[in-house]
Amino acid sequence: MPEITPALVGQLRAMTGAGLMACKKALDETKGDLNAAVDLLRKQGAAAAVKKADRAANEGLIGQAVVAGGRVGTLIEVNCETDFVARNDSFKAFVSELATKVASQPGADLESDRVAAVARIGENIQIRRTQRIEVEGVGGVAAYIHTGGKVGVLVELGATKESAVATEEFKQLLRDIALQIAAASPVSVSRNEVPQSIIDKEREIAAQSDALKGKPVAAMENILKGKLNKYFETNCLLEQGFVKNPDLKVEAHLGAIGKQLGDTLTVRRFLRFQVGEAI
Repeated sequence: MPEITPALVGQLRAMTGAGLMACKKALDETKGDLNAAVDLLRKQGAAAAVKKADRAANEGLIGQAVVAGGRVGTLIEVNCETDFVARNDSFKAFVSELATKVASQPGADLESDRVAAVARIGENIQIRRTQRIEVEGVGGVAAYIHTGGKVGVLVELGATKESAVATEEFKQLLRDIALQIAAASPVSVSRNEVPQSIIDKEREIAAQSDALKGKPVAAMENILKGKLNKYFETNCLLEQGFVKNPDLKVEAHLGAIGKQLGDTLTVRRFLRFQVGEAI
């Protein structure tokens, strides 16, 4: 059993927002298992939903590049040892250059670039991950970098008419959806794409929550459905409140712009990188 140190209690508190005593008790009950303690606190209603609690402690930046007239985009995470280097203009330029290289040259070898940067900057630098989206059919991609390069988003919107894609309204919608994803951190485009493992876990947590204690069996299923619907509304992009008008769902805004352009618009896929997150 891991030793339940003040540092471990503090880590659980940072992950959940629960009080120190509640965190200590949860760790005692789970014999120091951090992930089990998170789930226990959630079941008790003492912790907010945690999407990605097991974050690595890495410095670095997310970079992006969009090329080929908005039809190809890339996100890249490059890690370094200190925030001082991450904020340096030379490092920012290096990350941007790598993103452009990956976007323009699929499968490009970045190792020589990395080695040269280590020699130039004097810190251990790692290219942690890259991902590339290329539009198939009619559509476009956009990227957005948030919070000083710590969060990056790449999103692809589909359409049926090239004339719609060429409009400023379509391009603005792309930018707005990218901002939405950066700010609201959805797990999927729609509820149909949420992994079953996540749904099962949310259902288990809801089933053991205080809200269901003492409730009639007949009422429990409706309560569970309500809690799962709330999860979907919070975590599925199309069901989220639009960041520029929270009273309007993203799906409704998408439909309104599509109607304005005389087209059917869809969010096909997105990427969201955050520096240091577990992958």
